[in-house]
Order: sequence, then structure tokens, then C-alpha cells
Amino acid sequence: DGKATVAEMAEGARARGWRYLGIADHSQAASYAGGLTPAAVKKQNREIDAWNREVGKGSFRLFKGTEADILADGTLDFPDATLASFDYVVGSIHSAFQQSERAQTDRLIRAVQNPRLTILGHATGRLLLGRSGYPVDVRAVIDAAAENGVAVEINADPRRLDIDWRHARYAAERGVLVPINPDAHSVAGLDNVAWGVDVARKAWLPARGVLNTWELKEVEDYFAQRKQARKT
Repeated sequence: DGKATVAEMAEGARARGWRYLGIADHSQAASYAGGLTPAAVKKQNREIDAWNREVGKGSFRLFKGTEADILADGTLDFPDATLASFDYVVGSIHSAFQQSERAQTDRLIRAVQNPRLTILGHATGRLLLGRSGYPVDVRAVIDAAAENGVAVEINADPRRLDIDWRHARYAAERGVLVPINPDAHSVAGLDNVAWGVDVARKAWLPARGVLNTWELKEVEDYFAQRKQARKT
């Protein structure tokens, strides 16, 4: 749902010296943002597999992901069979902001308890200078993430910076991994990671606590282990 092709994003990441990149377009509920249908997911996954095989050749990898909408009842957009086709699943709220704090917190906790979820995205929903976050007990959600082995991202889009450094620090204290997501919709957007690094530094996060500082093989193993755990 971005402005660049999968191949262009991959080459942009390689030009920055990265060894891997996750592709996580919006899911079908976010039709306003070009969210993918299950059929479109299959097509994109084939494209990613082909790029890895023909271009990446083990030196660089594209991971197949999705940013699945967390629906009003806390379930994830997409059927289980589609969710199972990804290397990783990010879950984010993009609707029903008006729910009460208790309902919103329960909604996020239910999503975090879903065995298909790998990473919780922009957990408060805020847009800086534009929209306050929805009411939610972020610490309770982070506690649930710790109990379920789910990572909680720092969304590094400068309009979001979500979660903030206080919540990122609490996540680290609870043993929760905190990936930095550039939320890039173009090649230039990959540079948003610098904003996320600033948040992570303010939170005193150690490098090992930030998932995408890991080596390629470590991330591959982590995603594989998470997928295996989801089957049991």
C-alpha cells in the first residue's frame, strides 16, 4: 500500500547496508489505505519469494508480513490460513477509537493473546499535533505482551513516535522486545528509523532489546520459533 514496489524497497534497504527488510502492507479492513485482500496477499508473497530466490540469494532477505487491523472486538483481520502464510504479523488499531479505556485495553490484550500475533503496532494510536491516542492502559497491554511473548514496536514515523520512551522503557523492564518500525511507505521513509533510535536511546534500551538490531539468521530463527509456537 506504499508508493514503491517491493523490489525498490528491498534495494533501498540494501543501499543502507541492511541485511533484511519486512514488508507489511495493511490488511483488507484498511481498504482506504489500499489494504490487501487474501488473494492479493498470495500474489505479494509469491513476489517476495521470487525476489529472495532470484536476487537476495541468502545475502539479503525480505520477510513476508502484514499489518493486520485489530478489529473492534480484538480479533485480527484475515482468516487464520492467511495469517499463517506470513513470517510475522503486526497488529494495529485503525478504527473504533471511541471505545472506553477498559474496552480498548481489553481489545488490545485480546489481540496480544492471539497466537498469530508477533508484534503490536503503534499501541496508543496517537498522531502528534493531530490526534490524541485512544484511552488505553498501556502498561497492562505491555504486561500481556510480556506474558505472551509479543514484541511492541516503536513506530518511528515522526508523526507517531508510538510507543513513547516511557512505555518503551517499561517494555524493556518487562523483557518485551521493542523493534523499531520506520513505517515506510516509500524508500525515503526507511530513514525514519533515526527517529525511532532516538526514542530507544531515551528509553535506555539495550541493542539486544531492539529486535531489528539482530543479525539476519537470528531474526529468521526468532520468526521461525514464533511460528512454531503458534502451532502448539
